Amino acid sequence: MMDEAEIRRVAVGHVLCWLAVLFSLCVPPLLLDGFSLLGTHLTWLFICSACVVTVNVLLRLTLKPNPSTKRSSFSHKVNKLYKSCLYFCVSCLLFHGIIVLYGAPLVESVGETFLFAVLLSSFTTSRCLCILGPNFHAWIRVFSKDGAMSVWDHSLQITTICSIVGAWLGAFPIPLDWDRPWQVWPVSCSLGATFGYVVGLLLAPFWIYWNRKRLTYKSR
Repeated sequence: MMDEAEIRRVAVGHVLCWLAVLFSLCVPPLLLDGFSLLGTHLTWLFICSACVVTVNVLLRLTLKPNPSTKRSSFSHKVNKLYKSCLYFCVSCLLFHGIIVLYGAPLVESVGETFLFAVLLSSFTTSRCLCILGPNFHAWIRVFSKDGAMSVWDHSLQITTICSIVGAWLGAFPIPLDWDRPWQVWPVSCSLGATFGYVVGLLLAPFWIYWNRKRLTYKSR
């Protein structure tokens, strides 16, 4: 039987990640003059990304998902931190390039596109780094068919896929001739990614609990 205590740990982690998004929506308007989700969208992108990454790091330090049985030296930990920062930066650049290939402006709105890429990296890459570490082979394993080996791996699959699908669906309203403020690049895409991320956070623990017997059997 799958350890239900581990499922509860995943659920707690997801609730805290959900609260990080809620914090970025509710608290800045109280502290910053003129702040609004649409009016100062770039500021919100930065705040939301910072909140999500911070919570992911704190969860890594407290809940310790997929802990390693090997003891590591201080230099190894520093090297791991360096690689994690490097991977995150590379992820932002890769997402930026992919977004441009999918139709985002190449020269105009570069700042908007890059901050949207940072947001996607916060929802996806930062979770990979905090759950799996800077281990590209582990990333490939988790996102391959039947590659997940823990409840944390399954939660990572669900939240990552939901975030990317949400961002993709958020692009559909942009070309429509409605002339709405939320159609300005990249508002609808970033809101779609955020909505997908939140849905993934809420969905993953329930999906894992519902399929716990089958997932336990597959992991043996």
